[in-house]
Parts: sequence; C-alpha cells; structure tokens
Amino acid sequence: MPIPLFNSIASWLIKKRYHQIELFLKYPEEVQEEVLHQLLEFAEDTEIGKRHEFASINNYETFRERVPIVSYEEIEPVIERTRKGEQNLFWPTAINWFAKSSGTTNAKSKFIPVSTEALEDCHYKSGKDLLCLYLNNNEASKLFTGKSLRLGGSKELYEDSGSFFGDLSAILIDNMPLWAQYSSTPSSKVSLMSEWESKLKVIIKESTQEDVTSLVGVPSWMLVLLNDVIEETGKDHLFQVWENLEVYFHGGVSFDPYMEQYKKLLPRKNFKYYEIYNASEGFFAIQDRNNANDLLLMLDYGIFYEFIPMDVYRTPEQKAIPLWEVKTNTNYAIIITTNSGLWRYKIGDTIRFTSLSPYRIRVTGRTKHHINVFGEELIIENAEEALKNVCKKTGTEIKDYTAGPIFMSGKEKGAHEWIIEFRKPPEQLDYFTEFLDNALKSLNSDYEAKRYNNTTLKMPVVHVARENLFHDWLKSKDKLGGQHKIPRLSNKRDYIEELLKMNA
Repeated sequence: MPIPLFNSIASWLIKKRYHQIELFLKYPEEVQEEVLHQLLEFAEDTEIGKRHEFASINNYETFRERVPIVSYEEIEPVIERTRKGEQNLFWPTAINWFAKSSGTTNAKSKFIPVSTEALEDCHYKSGKDLLCLYLNNNEASKLFTGKSLRLGGSKELYEDSGSFFGDLSAILIDNMPLWAQYSSTPSSKVSLMSEWESKLKVIIKESTQEDVTSLVGVPSWMLVLLNDVIEETGKDHLFQVWENLEVYFHGGVSFDPYMEQYKKLLPRKNFKYYEIYNASEGFFAIQDRNNANDLLLMLDYGIFYEFIPMDVYRTPEQKAIPLWEVKTNTNYAIIITTNSGLWRYKIGDTIRFTSLSPYRIRVTGRTKHHINVFGEELIIENAEEALKNVCKKTGTEIKDYTAGPIFMSGKEKGAHEWIIEFRKPPEQLDYFTEFLDNALKSLNSDYEAKRYNNTTLKMPVVHVARENLFHDWLKSKDKLGGQHKIPRLSNKRDYIEELLKMNA
C-alpha cells in the first residue's frame, strides 16, 4: 500500500474513536459507575470477589465500605501465588504477565499484574487514543508517512514458574499489534536489548536510516539518545536528521526542566509536544489539546478512580472519594481499581484537577516523593516549577537533580540539600541558590513560612554534581534506561548520602 494512502486510512480509522471519547466527556459519572459494576461482576467468582461478596455490591458506597484500600506490600502474597501458577485469585482470566516496577522508593522490586484485558482495553487502546487526539487537533498531520521512534525499557523478559516479567515497555513491545510494529523503529529485537549503552548505538544506527515523524519516551532518557544522534551525525539539529519530525509524546517525569534543551534540538515553533500519564498499573491520562499543560483523564479503560486529599492522607480522617466529588486545585493521592485485578490500590502518585468539565489533571508528584520534615510540604510540582524559573533567569540547563533534608541537630536549624547535575552550569552558584530559594518561597507558602527569618529552615545547600553522576548511580543499581527515574525529593537522606559519596 502506498505510504500516503496508508497515512490517510490509518488517520481516518483512529479518529473514528473520538466519538467514543465524547461519550465519557459528556457522561463521566455514568461511565465510571459502569466501569466499576463491570469489574465487580467480572471478578465476583474470584477469591477476592467471594471474600468481599462482589455479587451483592450494587453501588459505590457499598464498594467503599466493603473493600479495603491496599498498598503493594499488603497484596504481595497473593501476587506471588499467581506468579507461581495459581489463578482466579484477584482476576478471572489468566495472569501470565507481570510488569517489574522500576520504583525508586523501595529496593525490592514490585511485580504488577498485567491481564490480557489490560493490554487490549487499556495500554493499546490508549496508544490509539493518543494518536486519535493528536490527529483530531492537527488535521494536516503526516504522522503515518514515517515511523515513530520509541525508546522503551532496557530489560529483557524473564520467565519464572510459567509467568513472564520485565519492564512494562518490554511486555508491550513483545505483545505489540502488527500495525504498531510496522509504524515503529527500532525493531522489537533492538528495543528489547538489555544493555542500555550498547542498545543506544544500535538504535541510532537503525533510526537514522528511517523517516521518523514522531518520538515516544521518557524525557531524561530521550534527551540522552537525541544528543547522541546529534553527536553521531554531526548535524546542528534534529530536523537535519529527520526532516518530517512533527511531535514528541512524552511522560514518566516532568518535562519542565528539559523543555529549553529540547527547543534547541528541535528549533521549529510548530513542533508539538504531547504529554501522557501512564504506569505499570495502567494508562491514565493524555494531553488532548495542542500546547496544553494538563491532561484529559481517560475514563473508559477499565480503571475505576478514587482520590484521597493529601491533607488527610494516612491520617485517621483519611477517606477516599469518587471522581464526581473532587475539586480543583486540591492535591490528591490516586486510588485505582483495574482490569488486571488491582482493587482499591494505592499507586503512589499525586495529582490535582485543573478542570472538572471535562476532568483534566496535572501530575504533582509521589506520595513518598516530597519533603515534609519541617512542615514545608514541598512537592515535586513546586520543585520543577522553581527550577524551570531559575534556569530561565540564570541561563542554566539542568540534566538531573535530587533533594532531601538536612535534619536539625542541637541548636542547628534544618535545611534542604540539593544535588544538581548541570548541562550548562550557573556562573555563580550562590546566586542560583538564592534564586531557587526565592522561587520556592513564591510557589509554596508553607516553605516560605518555615524560611521566614530562618525560623525552621536555613538557606538551601546546593552541590554541583560531577558529569554523569546520576547515570553512574543508576548504572550501579542496574537501572539504566527506559522507565527508570531519579528520585527527585525524599524525606530521608539515603539517596543524598549515596550520591554525595559518588560525587567526592
């Protein structure tokens, strides 16, 4: 089939889905209630379904009363039983795939169940929806005249007791539909290579021979690849390598600290950036408008959502609420019930709603990735926004960073300690630190109060990381590439101490 004709047909088929999206835009509460009832009915004869009597749950209130909110640690035993071959424990169809979590907060890996239903009705459906929403906003797109350069995880799939586990991206690639394989580069064989640095070289060799029209991957790792492409080809920018490149679909970490660096690599004003929000547990939200800074919550992927306001999270007053009770500009922890058999599961992410009609969100951080040792409630969203503002003001570029507390000692006040690896360092670190402190004060009133007259917190301490410090730290933990992320904020000093030793 000629490429222009394939482009036209593929675009037409994908955009047909928009009519279904309009259904949950118009009737969000009804769609979410239907998702919950379908999940309960489908799983009523499982072990968990019988324990909580799913068959007699006919409304959300009963579901909330009868089924407890759980963490991974609480359901790990039943997941391990499934990994060893038992079935029908928490989901009626066979669970043979497990996404090995690359979470940064626990040394122990998590194995997140991935059902056939989740692959089809969540992960692959979301891939088509991402394209649908993009094409709906960009009628002149020629996305399918070329290929999508995807940068997935660096782990191979492993078999254990008849089940398979690996990075979610590896599972998706291994089960990828033919249409997606045809339109992607590099090949599945290269995408599943386990050694990150060797893999990058092969990706560059393969992809530079293709007409790449889109990029897909985590911003921090994609930036490494794209800089290597520039170095390998000797070009000034990426449009000299891929003339028809038109969009970058990104997710996994905040894009704000990397935006200016991408603009230098992709110097066209009409180049598009589209954000996604997905995890091993499911695919949740997609940017649905050009140049937007929030994401449309996708309500018909077999996931039922609940939310806990962060001001009562892990307190006696904690109570989850459904989608139709949320408010804008409130920080929430997400609780999900999914078509892979996760029931009222704490995913560990925090979001806030920017709109209730339709439901649009921004990812604000992690329930465990914040600094609140001194009552300052510093979240990742604050840190990212502050760093973006300071970089613009000082002409610096940041490659990676992490921050943690300096605990009070005797009469010594506490502080925040930052380790920042710069691509373009500040001329004067003292000024950069002062600007960062002021930016955080302007964004977070709790931080400002604790910094007032050095009442509780002193001026932050900023260390300049040596080149490739974070790369080497991740490599030492076998966490290079793909979905692996630097822990941005922590209430503990574990990461700071490890990195400072490596930075000596």
